[in-house]
Order: sequence, then C-alpha cells, then structure tokens
Amino acid sequence: MRTTLRPHKAVVSVTALTALAALALAGCGGGAEKDKGEPAPDRALSLKGEKIEVAAVWTGPEQENFTKVLKEFEKRTGATVTFVPAQDPIVNFLGTKIAGGSPPDVAMLPQVGAIQQAAAQKWLKPAGPEAKGQLAANYSRGWQELGAVDGTQYGVYFKAANKSLVWYNTAVFENAGASEPKTWKDFLGTAETISASGVTPVSVGGADGWTLTDWFENVYLSQAGPARYDQLAKHEIKWTDPSVTAALKTLAELFGKPSLIAGGASGALQTEYPVSVTQTFTGGDQPKGAMVFEGDFAAVNIAQTKAEIGKDAKVFPFPKVGDAGTSPVVTAGDAAVALKDTKGAQALLAFLASPDAAKIWAAEGGFLSPNKNLDPAAYPNDVQREIAKALIGAGDDFRFDMSDQMPQSFGGTPGKGEWKALQDFLKNPKDVAGTQARLEADAAKAYRSAAKG
Repeated sequence: MRTTLRPHKAVVSVTALTALAALALAGCGGGAEKDKGEPAPDRALSLKGEKIEVAAVWTGPEQENFTKVLKEFEKRTGATVTFVPAQDPIVNFLGTKIAGGSPPDVAMLPQVGAIQQAAAQKWLKPAGPEAKGQLAANYSRGWQELGAVDGTQYGVYFKAANKSLVWYNTAVFENAGASEPKTWKDFLGTAETISASGVTPVSVGGADGWTLTDWFENVYLSQAGPARYDQLAKHEIKWTDPSVTAALKTLAELFGKPSLIAGGASGALQTEYPVSVTQTFTGGDQPKGAMVFEGDFAAVNIAQTKAEIGKDAKVFPFPKVGDAGTSPVVTAGDAAVALKDTKGAQALLAFLASPDAAKIWAAEGGFLSPNKNLDPAAYPNDVQREIAKALIGAGDDFRFDMSDQMPQSFGGTPGKGEWKALQDFLKNPKDVAGTQARLEADAAKAYRSAAKG
C-alpha cells in the first residue's frame, strides 16, 4: 500500500542547522528576497455562496492561526469556510463522516500513511491543475511526492515540522553553568549538571504517545543510520532487531533515571505535550523542567508564557548518538487533501500551496513551511528563520517521521501500538525485550491488515 516516497520524519543535513546551537537572537532582521513562486490564486476568483468545510485535528493556537489563513481565503474568494474539529486518528473520523454521507470538502492529514489509506479507500479527489501548478512552482520534488499515491497527486503539504530540537530555559542553564550539548553523552552530562543545581532537567509530555515516538526515532536515526531507519519504517526488519534494542537501551539511560524527568515517569505520563513545553518556561529560573525536546512548533506554546524566544528560550539540535557524524533531524507535516471534487475545494488546495497562505501563519510563529518560495522574513524571529532555512536548504535530502509512515493503527493511534508500547517503556525502561516483543506483535498485525486493504 505504501508506494510513494518513504521518508516522513526527515533527516536534514545538519550543516544547515549548526547555527542553531550557538544562535542568539539579534532581532527580526530582514533583507530577504521577495517571494518568487507562482502567484497565489487570483483574488478575483468568485466563490460567493459556496460553503467549504475543512477538517483538522488542530486545537488551541494552531486552530486559531489556521483559521486566519482560511479567513484570508474567504476574503479573496467570497466563499464561506468552516473549520471542523476532528478527532485523532483523523482517518477514523473521516470514515465515520463519509459513512454518514457528510464528508468535509477538505481535510488536513498529519501522516503519509493517512493519505495512502484514504486514497486506497477511494475517499480522495486528485489535486487539480491549479494546485499542481502551485506545487510545481513552490515545492521540491520530495515534498510533492509525499502527497502522491501511485503517481496521482492528492496532498498539498501546508505545514511542516522539524522534530529534532531541544528547547531550553536559558536562566537555568546560566545558573547551573551548563552548555548546549552536541552528543548524547554530553546531553546526559548536562542533565546531571542541571539536576545538581536544584532543577529537574528534562520535561517529557508522555501523556501524548507521539512525543515518545519522536524520542525513539531521533535516537534510532542517529544511532542506526538512515538505511536501517528506512527498513524499520517499512517493516523490512523486525522490531526485535538488535538496532532497536540498542536504541531502547540508549533511551533507558534517560528514562531509567526518574530524577532527571519532571515528575518522574508517572508525572511524565500524566503530562500532555503543551504542558511539557509551558512548564519549562514558567517559573523563571525554577521551572518544573529545564529542557523540553520537540519540534519548531513548540514556539506556539512558548508564546503562551512570558518567555521570549532567543532570550529566555533557546534551542539546540537533538544530540548525535553513537558514532553518527551528525545530529539527526526528523520532520513531519500536515497535508491538505480534497474529499469533494468541487471548485471551492480545489481553489483552497491551490491557495494553501501558495507562499501567500504560508506567510499568514508563518508570521504568527510555531509554523514551518516546506514552500521554498516563502520569504524567510515572514518568520517572526531569527531562531525560526534559521530552522526554516535548514529545511528548505535540505531539498529532497530528508526522512519523514517514521511513525507517520506506518499503518495508523500502529504508528498513529492513542493508547495503541507504538504509542502505548513506548508509554509502557517509559514506565518500565528495564523491559527492553518485552517492549520489543509487543512492538513487533502490534506492527506485524497492523502491516498484515494494511496489506489486505
């Protein structure tokens, strides 16, 4: 069933990211060239009287910022666009809507596997000429192929993510005399240094299983390498493979020390992702955790605190593990797909593929666009600007999120599959063999089911 480009959490060349490790915010800056992409859909396009429903799992600030993009589309076209809150996994939500005869016009799918599954169910409508024109002008071939199935273009990747960043509270680091680590060994040493200063070093949002898959994937990619990463993503090697054993043992070096994790394992398992970020930047130099690992989108949650990115909150690349020459970089993204072949749905896909649409959310922060013609000046600070430049500079040299490439029942469902197995592992990191056995049993079942369609 997985016939398109395999990468999902991307490996980006870290040469473009090294500036992050020492980056100090110097101001918003500018001077970037103007967008050179295909002009956004004609402002004169009239969709007056047309109603468009867009389903996505976004909530809070993400929903608010996406709504601003939809409002601009309304202003340009006269259409009425309604945001439809969807539950995770969104494929199940869409299946229910379709079975009831009321699918949304457009959906934002957060996994490559979800696009492929929806296409296999014949739920999706191919992207029209205008959307494909925007994609050809504004996206690298790799990002286009991620939204295609069997050579047919369905998805428009609107929002991307660099999920290989560690954000930290600068006041805590300064008080502890800690520096930004470059290797896993250094990372653990930095954590111990911060712990000795009286602050718990690492905040983990373990209540959301997807954060734990990101921890695993970064360690695995750096330690086992891209080839093994691709094989495991396609289940060409089993989860009982020695390379998985090594990655879990590496993770256990952190997870096995409750004193290094805010609230210990039990506290982490009750901490949802947004809180894992905000508690790192709340409380001045005495937060609940000094560091939090996650993507560029953490900036949205940091903005909900009094911390200023580049001053109170800084970032370094996920540390390299083992003999890897570079730090890993894993990426993910959300793609717009049409479930109805209407003029409005196709116009919205084309708009979302334009630099104009990306610019709106970029200005709000917590957003990364794979659109190569988005002016970097659209981002609100130098930290996010550098992250964006690294993504675009990587071209097609990336890997996409591993769990997002897998059947959703294994890699993308709360309380099941990989999410649940890694939550259990966080609770009991000594049980490496048992964790691998459960992962393999669940993966084998999910891939068999996916092969049957």
